[in-house]
Amino acid sequence: MSVRNVGLQDVTDTEGGNETTSMPGLETMQIGFRTVDGVRIRYADSGGRAEQSILLTNPWPESVYAFAPIWSGLAHYGRLYAVDLPGFGGSERRADLLSPRAMGEFLVRLIDECGLGNPHVVGPDIGTSAALFAAADRPGLLSSVVVGSGGAAVPIQLGGALEQWTLAGDLDRFRAMDPRAIVSAALDTIEGHTLPAEIREDYLRSYEGDRFVESMRYVRSYPVELPILAQQLPEIDTPVQIIAGRRDRAVPLANAEFLDARLPTSTLVIIDAGHFVWEEAAGEYGSVIADWVRGGYRAAADRAHR
Repeated sequence: MSVRNVGLQDVTDTEGGNETTSMPGLETMQIGFRTVDGVRIRYADSGGRAEQSILLTNPWPESVYAFAPIWSGLAHYGRLYAVDLPGFGGSERRADLLSPRAMGEFLVRLIDECGLGNPHVVGPDIGTSAALFAAADRPGLLSSVVVGSGGAAVPIQLGGALEQWTLAGDLDRFRAMDPRAIVSAALDTIEGHTLPAEIREDYLRSYEGDRFVESMRYVRSYPVELPILAQQLPEIDTPVQIIAGRRDRAVPLANAEFLDARLPTSTLVIIDAGHFVWEEAAGEYGSVIADWVRGGYRAAADRAHR
């Protein structure tokens, strides 16, 4: 374990046909839909053949477009395949998948059905617990995992609205609220980065109707599932890169430190940013991932096994 501080035109290739939309600046993200394990998911694919693949899972309440700022740079190091997890972004919801462990099992099936081999999995935010469950349940499947900005600590240590969404007694008061207003308020906390209008609208549209309140079920399973994950962390031999924002008020740094103290093959990088570090400090975030998949994960494994 080590700690480091560091200061469209979109082509939508659906199963039912092709659609072309305009989203300036995202020309390299090829967006499509496919069915995995009976669920229709939205994905972005950099295309081409590569020696290694990098699977990225959406943060919440965002979508695959959260990776637009780092997409072109990361594509130099492998085939990129980003997904909106079921119930999030543009993907279909299935109630039995709205928990970290079930989502980790889904990731394993997705990797197989999409022919991704032994990918590096980049799972910020809600993807943190799912990716770690996948690594625990299927040793050797993942080349490495990149996580952070997601709930992990036991007892639970969350802040602001995320704490309310996770621990509130019931969902009734949230059902009565405008989901676009809830998501907009969350997006307004992004520091130092203005979302392109098209991307912001995608985020808002992705959680309209009952989609936001139903997606809350995922984090509301944390009190039951995070203690289970905590028990499995010491057994995860997969190299893990943890990236955390120093000023993250939704998921305090204690969550990253909790993981780093228990994972046998982990490295923690702390970036001077808030919660949405992948957008607020995209250059640093992308650079950390690039260094990791170019060989940092092997070095971490070597250090752990000395």
